[in-house]
Amino acid sequence: MIKGLAVNQVYLATGFTDMRKSINGLSLIVSEQFGQDPFGGSVFVFCNRSRDKLKILYWECNGFWLYYRRLDQGKFQWPTQLNVQSVSLTWRELHWLLDGLPYRQTQAHTPVLGLKNN
Repeated sequence: MIKGLAVNQVYLATGFTDMRKSINGLSLIVSEQFGQDPFGGSVFVFCNRSRDKLKILYWECNGFWLYYRRLDQGKFQWPTQLNVQSVSLTWRELHWLLDGLPYRQTQAHTPVLGLKNN
């Protein structure tokens, strides 16, 4: 998987995206439909209708990265909420999604951000 990225936030485009779109088309979706800055250091993830292909758009320093993943078998557990354009995820939730799991894991351990003195 993608390692070493300095990522601010991860956004999933709910619903389905035409995979013929490349960097310019996907960055327009990010700015016009999501109201986000494609140059802001966030990761934007798009999925096709059959849920077996993903594109990930990421701006780094002086250019875009466009990652493409195609599954030979199986489907991504993609959210299809019709009332929102994008869903914000953590980096951990993105890894779950890419591993074929639902991005909302109810059985996962919650991250410990600091110890409390009792």
